[in-house]
Amino acid sequence: MSALRQIHKVLRCSSNVAAGLSRNIVPIFNAARCSSNVSSDHPSMFPGAKAPFVSEPNFTLPSDYSPIPIYRVMDAEGVVNPSQDPNLDRDFVTKMFRDMVLLNTMDKILYESQRQGRISFYMTNFGEEASHIGSAAALENRDWIYGQYREAGVLVWRGFTIEQFIDQCYGNVADIGRGKQMPVHYGSKDLNFVTISSPLSTQMPQAVGAAYAMKRKPNNDSIVVCYFGEGAASEGDAHAAFNFAATLSCPVILFCRNNGFAISTPSHEQYCGDGIAGRGPAYGIATIRVDGTDVFAVYNAMKKAREYVLRENKPIVFEAMAYRVGHHSTSDDSTAYRSAEEIEIWNTTEHPISKLKNYMKKKGWFNEDEENAFVKDVRKQVLKQISVSEKKLKPNWREMFQDVYHEMPEHLKEQMGELEKHVEAHPDFYPLKNFKA
Repeated sequence: MSALRQIHKVLRCSSNVAAGLSRNIVPIFNAARCSSNVSSDHPSMFPGAKAPFVSEPNFTLPSDYSPIPIYRVMDAEGVVNPSQDPNLDRDFVTKMFRDMVLLNTMDKILYESQRQGRISFYMTNFGEEASHIGSAAALENRDWIYGQYREAGVLVWRGFTIEQFIDQCYGNVADIGRGKQMPVHYGSKDLNFVTISSPLSTQMPQAVGAAYAMKRKPNNDSIVVCYFGEGAASEGDAHAAFNFAATLSCPVILFCRNNGFAISTPSHEQYCGDGIAGRGPAYGIATIRVDGTDVFAVYNAMKKAREYVLRENKPIVFEAMAYRVGHHSTSDDSTAYRSAEEIEIWNTTEHPISKLKNYMKKKGWFNEDEENAFVKDVRKQVLKQISVSEKKLKPNWREMFQDVYHEMPEHLKEQMGELEKHVEAHPDFYPLKNFKA
């Protein structure tokens, strides 16, 4: 039977059903008889979906699908699956380890700096260092990064300096962002890291748009990586980004850091279904889920993902499963919604730095004295830089009106003039000596 005749037969059955309903007769048997004559393995011709017809009205339940598996290379003891060992050399692995340690050490000091009232806000990366470093190490520096606010390790890997981190947190004249962003909202044009914005998920459709522009560029050799948390995936912008990435076939890796908590909300209250990775197939996007505490698993998967995205000009949903060891930010007290015992497990046995340390010990690459000296040196650098950065002048306060438009419009000129008069009239309330003239 031709496809056209098959469609006509289905339509005739449908018309019989409609006629039966118009006579207030429920045509169960007629409908079943018509359906039974339609091949169950014959695909439909509907433009909205290609699927076979069936003769029973069965629901498809979430339990009908197996969870997307979690790719892992290294266990908590540092033992690596030989078939998945990336065989990285000692110098490369040492850089991975030391970049994670540097980030961890800097986080501890800057967190305390906020607690002392020296900066206004801070967010740590405790427990998620492997997802940063493993993914960054697998990319090329020409690849563009759209981060959320917990990807500082990507910048560490690319060479963002301690001085640059601390200048940004203190918002002084040396800050690349000229003091216009909250602390930890980094950005670097030189490192292809787009400045972070506070509102959740705004970077996601922007990243997809940038990837689409790359796709249209002749001989494109770069991709976009967009980092976001599982909480951010609840925003409308996330769904728009998934759909645009899929339908426009954009070379973007949508990298979800699923750390278990969206501020104070646990993931099981954020979504139902199979995490964030489960959304990939629904949108028609290739998907992978990895152990985000395993730097080698993240590295291997990211390498493969980058090759696929660049070769196929198609997106990938990449979910790194981890645990947020620290508080969400300095505005949060996570002990109010989780136990200290739970945190301790992830801060010791399951911590990514501990796992990599165990691996390096087995290889004979770890020297306790050298690492203690390294941590001591990093602490010294950070503390010294804080003392320098907090003494630097703030940018000229008039800069708040600049760089909004290419040419300052009249209404902003008027506002700046009004503020100048106000500051001049109340000099005792505005410490202009702390700002660049």
